[in-house]
Amino acid sequence: MSDPTTDPAFLRDPYPTYAALRSKCPVQQVPSGLGGHSSYLVTGFEEAREALADPRLSKDTAAFFAGKESRRRLHPAVAHNMLATDPPEHTRLRRLVTGSFTTRAVEELRPFIARTTDALLDQWPAEGSVDLVAELAVPLPVIVICELLGIPEPDRAEVRRWSGELFASGAPAVIDAASHSLADYMTGLIANKRSRPGQALLDSLIAARDGDDRLSEEELVSLGVLLLVAGHETTTNFLGNAVLALLQHPSELQRLRQYPAEITSSLDELLRYDSPISTATFRFTTEAVTLGGIEIPAGKPVLVAVGAANRDPARWPNPDELDLDRVAAGHLSFGHGIHRCVGAPLAKAEADIALRKLLTRFPDMQLAVPAEQLTWRRTRLVRGLAALPVLT
Repeated sequence: MSDPTTDPAFLRDPYPTYAALRSKCPVQQVPSGLGGHSSYLVTGFEEAREALADPRLSKDTAAFFAGKESRRRLHPAVAHNMLATDPPEHTRLRRLVTGSFTTRAVEELRPFIARTTDALLDQWPAEGSVDLVAELAVPLPVIVICELLGIPEPDRAEVRRWSGELFASGAPAVIDAASHSLADYMTGLIANKRSRPGQALLDSLIAARDGDDRLSEEELVSLGVLLLVAGHETTTNFLGNAVLALLQHPSELQRLRQYPAEITSSLDELLRYDSPISTATFRFTTEAVTLGGIEIPAGKPVLVAVGAANRDPARWPNPDELDLDRVAAGHLSFGHGIHRCVGAPLAKAEADIALRKLLTRFPDMQLAVPAEQLTWRRTRLVRGLAALPVLT
């Protein structure tokens, strides 16, 4: 299996490839580019769900790469973040941030999200073309997570650029440089907040303790960068993918225009249909594991193709159809198990509000170019549009 991120046809529509792989075997060995290591690719739903929750599949990348030569120069605070840890370290770190992303906490943010969405849409032309990704899907979650963390407005454009560069598939030097830029920025911001404390989430993390254990400096920087990046990347891709899916399904789009209250219950199906996460982050076996009838030896990387699992016909009847009546809860777009995305309630709230306002304020919105001319981000981890030109 060659690198799919070099194939425009795969980026445009990966699902036929996923279906062919899954029909052959829901778990199979593929080349990975990880220093000569082959990986096991999981494309079946039940197998993916099992893999995401199996404690024998470690996320401790530092342990996996220990002693192995690498030309990569990722900043340690980025390479060893909460997503790349196992319990008990992961449990301790996650406990410190979950309170800021509960349903109740997110509800308190909804007025700010709504005001921000209106302010962005106020800048759209009443008639004409606009790039929905650049003018809404990117800035909305960036503004929200930066406000939540306490990142000053003048810094946000550069922070967003560095974050995007972390997902530059095929450009390891760009990724490594971006990791240092983000970590260095976060280090400086934490130092400034220590001298002038505020009420933002980052200030809370600086003061946070888990019993008698205060976060180390590296853990602070790592959590700050992770929350910043994860806090907007998923929503950006989710919003773009969801709008495109609706524009390509006029009857479902018209239904939500007529009954906008149904948008909330449609979010899970939109997430399932075209997941903003293509492949879950790195895992490896700490002992031999049998998955989908395939024995995976110890020490092997496992790649869980979330996008493929969400289209598994063994779990979802007619999975290639967008069906807003489908009960799609249980999709894997936010992961599963102890590593399930802590920011899922925030991502869904932002998409809910943005879609309601989009469909209300621009009832005649349509694609400005044929769908086959749209460009997609070249990355293995996330699935999202580079641009989405629409006519208002």
